[in-house]
Amino acid sequence: QVQLVESGGGLVPAGGSLRLSCAASRISNSINTMGWYRQAPGKQRELVAAITSGGSTNYADSVKGRFTISRDNAKITVSLQMNSLELEDTAVYYCNYRDWKFNYWGQGTQVTVSS
Repeated sequence: QVQLVESGGGLVPAGGSLRLSCAASRISNSINTMGWYRQAPGKQRELVAAITSGGSTNYADSVKGRFTISRDNAKITVSLQMNSLELEDTAVYYCNYRDWKFNYWGQGTQVTVSS
């Protein structure tokens, strides 16, 4: 079973930056997509950004130009650099791994943007 361990959440003032990281283990398929989703109170979980093992990326419109997703296939890690954070970015952020057969989630890390 794939295991995902997230780190890097916290409290940051509006306009600030945070970097989230996710380390994966027990990957069985080198062709996969890893990404970050978030869920704010009272809202559905939504895609923030995703990156395939080939390097293709996809971003939510609300974070384009502010967030950057990257991955290290050798270390099996995915990171999310978040700049110019806004109050609306406050949420629990979840790391996700999926391939043709499996879909796994990390435990979530809280990101709180303060005014």
